[in-house]
Amino acid sequence: MSLVKLNIKGISYSQTQNGAYALILNEVDGDRKLPIVIGAFEAQSIAIALEKEIKPPRPLTHDLFKNFADRFDIVVKQVIIHKLVDGVFYSSIICERDKIEEIIDARTSDAIALALRFDAPIFTYKTILDKAGIFLKLTSKEEEENTEKESIVVDELFTDQEEDLDVVESTTENSFATLSLQELYNMLDGAVADEDYEKAARLRDEISNRDKNKK
Repeated sequence: MSLVKLNIKGISYSQTQNGAYALILNEVDGDRKLPIVIGAFEAQSIAIALEKEIKPPRPLTHDLFKNFADRFDIVVKQVIIHKLVDGVFYSSIICERDKIEEIIDARTSDAIALALRFDAPIFTYKTILDKAGIFLKLTSKEEEENTEKESIVVDELFTDQEEDLDVVESTTENSFATLSLQELYNMLDGAVADEDYEKAARLRDEISNRDKNKK
């Protein structure tokens, strides 16, 4: 399968859902874009790496990984978005140390945050781009409205999820009280794994409230 090189165009956000971000990747030799839903923390980490001039007072998680890798002469050579299943992208980080190459599985948002810090190229397979890539070719006049158009694209990414989100919002807060603490922790782990940070925040609030009530 042939690989397609991607560049990072930027990060957009949903104007209809708080905390919803999408990383927009450009096809280098084409007009297609690959939007990937990411969490707020990863969006912040990628945005900081893109700016380059912004230096957090303490290293973020991805900065810490970079410092650790530099100390032990580990180099990230490239990142490959290699699989798309049920709307979730899977990626691999290709690393090298002492001329020995290793492949590490990673969430796409983490992989790209690291690729930026190592100046490593990002690739995906043509089949994935054919399946999930979108065309957002703009005229010179439309270029001025580029940000607004990308926000619309991000909102469309969540269109298929809105009914499920409505169900979560209408039921979870009422049903949390009936769940045991262990069930809450299990749901929290699942929400974090699914990158559903808004649901995870509500679960953490419920757990925190119960801990306070115990004291």
